[in-house]
Amino acid sequence: MDEDTHSKSRRSFLKTGGLVAGLSATAVAAPWVQRAGAADTITWKVQTSWPAGVGLETFQTWCGTIKDKTGGQLAFQPFKAKDIVGDFELFDGVKNGVLEAMNSFSLYWAGKLPATAFLSSYTMGLRYPHEWDIFFYSKGGLQAARDLYAAQGLYYVNRIHHGPNIIHSKTPIRSIEDFRDLKLRVPGGMIAETFAKAGAKTTLLPGGEVFSALEKGTIDAADYTGPAVNWALGFQQVTKYISMGPPGLMSVYQPVDLMDFAVNMNVWNQLPDNLKKFVEDEIQVYSNTHFGAIQKADMEAWQKFIDAGIEINRLGPDDLQKFQEIAVPIWFEWANKDKDAARIFKLQLEVMENPTVGYVTPDMYKGLTINL
Repeated sequence: MDEDTHSKSRRSFLKTGGLVAGLSATAVAAPWVQRAGAADTITWKVQTSWPAGVGLETFQTWCGTIKDKTGGQLAFQPFKAKDIVGDFELFDGVKNGVLEAMNSFSLYWAGKLPATAFLSSYTMGLRYPHEWDIFFYSKGGLQAARDLYAAQGLYYVNRIHHGPNIIHSKTPIRSIEDFRDLKLRVPGGMIAETFAKAGAKTTLLPGGEVFSALEKGTIDAADYTGPAVNWALGFQQVTKYISMGPPGLMSVYQPVDLMDFAVNMNVWNQLPDNLKKFVEDEIQVYSNTHFGAIQKADMEAWQKFIDAGIEINRLGPDDLQKFQEIAVPIWFEWANKDKDAARIFKLQLEVMENPTVGYVTPDMYKGLTINL
């Protein structure tokens, strides 16, 4: 090969090699970039339980990022609470293929799956987000949740952090005694039974119906999410008081109100492996974004309630002890509703008894057992 031919060949190789290297670097930097001629976008209808406020806004914005993040391979079409099915029909809506996926409050399904009462916080149980993450990621809780949902034809992708719940009321609630005869909206499960034992007349309502029930006087008070969403829903227009736990524990009964992201199992199984991995990783990203946005909005919302003349009250340490005494037997009662509930609660009890957390000692449940 003469010198001129060799130079031309080398230049051609460098151009080709540079192109390949460039494409490889692009693939590494953006693994979801769609190849030319790839299949059409997979679109999922995803309904949330959020009816309004920062929760809904964050959900909608996040859904709008999925198509770009996957290079057009996957898209989420967002729907707010009750857009396609009722809030309490979401589970069956996904199971039956009306929706591909849902972003809802895990506790809503406690009536049909008692174990889901242990997939979100309950009275005097695990109290902070990191404690729930110990359960999910250090004690096998995530796989337990996936097994539970899989038996119902759903894939539980992951938990989604939200924040504590507070109570809005027409009369002041300053101690546990003030719950007696109070007509109170609660989300169900162990929380409803705890307040009933405290003397309240509890009723179960989806979040989107709370405002009208307060406005009509059907209920005297309502538990529902945190201050930012509740302000957006107008609770300050129909109540005069807010009740919370003592300083350091914003909610005695639902301090970590977990949501989740679940997908119809057939839909999930049809998804390519690379997109399954993307969705699993992305739900963790969304949980962080969701939690941060809501906490920021909650802290900013308090002044709005104060300016509106809403009185904010906190329960005292003595009330915590009284709630604890009511709650513990209810934990075990719910744990023994079925084997799934028993297995999940046992994992959480081990966390609560460990010195890392230290909420529970054996003397607190003397005579009570978990029937595995």
